[in-house]
Amino acid sequence: MKWTFDWLKEYLKTDLSATEIADRLTRTGLEVENLSAPLPPIAAKIVECKPHENSDHLHVLKVDDGGTDLRQVVCGAPNVRVGMISALARPGCVIQGHEIQSGKLRGVVSDGMMCSGQELGINDDDDGIIELPDDTKIGTPVVDCPTVFDAGITPNRPDYLAVRGVARDLSAAGAGEYIEPHDDKFAVSGKARGVKLKTDKCRAYKLAEIHDIKMSQSSAKIASRLRAIGINPKNAPIDATNYICYDMAQPMHCFDADEIVGDITVRMANDGEEFTDLFGTKHELKENDIVVADDAGVLALAGVVGGARGCTSDNTKNIILESAYFDPVCVRKTSKRLSISTDASYRYERGIDPTITGSALMFAVKIITDACGGKIVGFSAGGTDAPMNPEIEFSPELFVQKTGIEMPVGDMKNILTKLGYTGSFAGNKWKLTAQNSRVDVQIPETIVADLIRIYGYDKVGLNYVPEKTFPAEHNDLNIPLKEKLAARGLNETITFGFGNSEIEKILTDKPIIRVANPIVVDMDTARNNLLGNILVAVANNEKRGYPDLNLFEMGTVFDGDMPGEQHTEIAIVRSGTTSPKHWQKRNRDVDIYDVKADIVSLLKGQNFTISTENPPLWAHPYRYGAIMQGKKKLGEFGELHPSVARKLKIKTNVVIGIVCDINNLPRQVLPHGPIVMSDFQPITRDFAFIVPSDFPADRLVAAARYATNPISSAVVFDSFEMGDGKKSVAFTITFTPREKMSENDLAKLHADIIAAVEKKCPAHVRDK
Repeated sequence: MKWTFDWLKEYLKTDLSATEIADRLTRTGLEVENLSAPLPPIAAKIVECKPHENSDHLHVLKVDDGGTDLRQVVCGAPNVRVGMISALARPGCVIQGHEIQSGKLRGVVSDGMMCSGQELGINDDDDGIIELPDDTKIGTPVVDCPTVFDAGITPNRPDYLAVRGVARDLSAAGAGEYIEPHDDKFAVSGKARGVKLKTDKCRAYKLAEIHDIKMSQSSAKIASRLRAIGINPKNAPIDATNYICYDMAQPMHCFDADEIVGDITVRMANDGEEFTDLFGTKHELKENDIVVADDAGVLALAGVVGGARGCTSDNTKNIILESAYFDPVCVRKTSKRLSISTDASYRYERGIDPTITGSALMFAVKIITDACGGKIVGFSAGGTDAPMNPEIEFSPELFVQKTGIEMPVGDMKNILTKLGYTGSFAGNKWKLTAQNSRVDVQIPETIVADLIRIYGYDKVGLNYVPEKTFPAEHNDLNIPLKEKLAARGLNETITFGFGNSEIEKILTDKPIIRVANPIVVDMDTARNNLLGNILVAVANNEKRGYPDLNLFEMGTVFDGDMPGEQHTEIAIVRSGTTSPKHWQKRNRDVDIYDVKADIVSLLKGQNFTISTENPPLWAHPYRYGAIMQGKKKLGEFGELHPSVARKLKIKTNVVIGIVCDINNLPRQVLPHGPIVMSDFQPITRDFAFIVPSDFPADRLVAAARYATNPISSAVVFDSFEMGDGKKSVAFTITFTPREKMSENDLAKLHADIIAAVEKKCPAHVRDK
């Protein structure tokens, strides 16, 4: 999404600079990827003009651009002459989407380009370079090149696809005052073509019919802004539709009224119906495509692209202007199937403000008639402009629960009001409705996200309230469950909410919930289990030499593709051995009773029975059990089926525990505080020392353990007599870093441990 600074300031009264605006936007969730002030074409006087020695039509010019030296430019315009003042695009200027560079034309260096009126977007004259008045000051810009913002838009924020939406967000973030636009109201009147809606996939359709226009250029303001964001101005009607697409995020289309037969009809396409778009490409349509048609056939592929028949040209005298709301899902499916992506489809796919079709149409009519004149024949409409956003019940305490910080209620109200939320802010249960362009706001958590991003992510942690208690109905973080599993030596893992259909097929016979447009090919489902992603993690760790794992994940799995068809389960995976190597005992492999004990620990002593019937696909048929209460399955545990392990390329033994639905577990209450986990992975090192045979190994280990702070454990794994009254004691040290450690840091830590042990004990390190 691109826009210019002057365009933004039309809706935002601010004293901040463009750089400060970019920084404020990035901090509130809209990443500004680039901020640029393009180099403008400038006025230059032709001082010398000679024929090119290797061409019969090119000229070699010496031009005065206000610098200390004359600039050499090769030009092929027929009207070039000495003394003429024209427009010079220096290297670095962008003309019609192309950056000008120094280079050679038929062996002669050209340090710029002389421009025509058409190339500058000033007029349609491309017969020669533009001739500027004799009193034009040399070196001054010929056209405006305003500062341009280029931001990356996330799919959940379609309101950012409008300059107005960006301005409103900045106002809420304290960057200035939002200037409410005064849009004209739409009213059906006159004798325009009729509108027939024969599908519910078009919620609203409005048109304006204008006759006797004189096709003209857009105003300098509109042309400059479009040119700055990479859109070449063409004529006022086309430019108006492009301008409003960025200004209001309302896609529009302009038809030649003389090519339209009868009324406008919005319907679903006939299967196999043919359509030729305005680029001349033929398409075979499907019955799921929405089309705009007249009595003679298809005029446009709704929300995607216009057709060859009915498109405007420089000779168009009468136009029909369209403003509509088309179903986002239908538009996206059509766009992807035909591989056509336009500014219109990009916005329709994400969802547009359903209430602005009328005001956008009136805005476009004003732009066109101001530039081209003409007579408004009338307006027609079908469908409804009623708002779609639901009323959401929101509690200020939900914000504290989700973010862990206190925000004054007055600040919450102020932020939400500036963001366009309306409704009741009374008591502890607010009833709010988002601004109409915020079609992404459907649940209270989105309101929390709005508050924290405007309030400032940098404030997270400053006012943390860990002892805050919440009503039972709000306690959905399940921290006690996670703490109990962590206390049993399990490490929490968080994986993507997507799954791999090929892996899911070998793990479970549950329905596969496919994603229509996956972000990557191997994440093509909404996961129906937690095992797939965790087992991939086990395989990857095993490849890197870490086969001994104790993992759990608590997350949402999907039972269907409809709202509410989901639940939260827990997956526990243990692999390899139960403990590090130790001299006192042999390591043992993890087994199914380890994960059974993990599940039972969450039941708080409740009675249960074990069933071995109907093992799932992932489980070994003779090493599996289900934990039952009557006919209700609370959980299941078992060993990974050997055939599944082979397909996932896992060689280590793996045992699995599943809590089918955490809502079936009793509420957990733990007396201890939260377990603090390091942000860095633990590091292990082995040491061996030679000590007298009667020297206690625990004193040796204690000396090593307390040599330095990052050591979290020290475990003896080997001891043997060497003769001559000596023995060897070997142990494993585990480091838990508190900050990044380099190889030099580890080497120093290693040396410190050896030095501490040799100083405090009658010991020396064993070389072999």
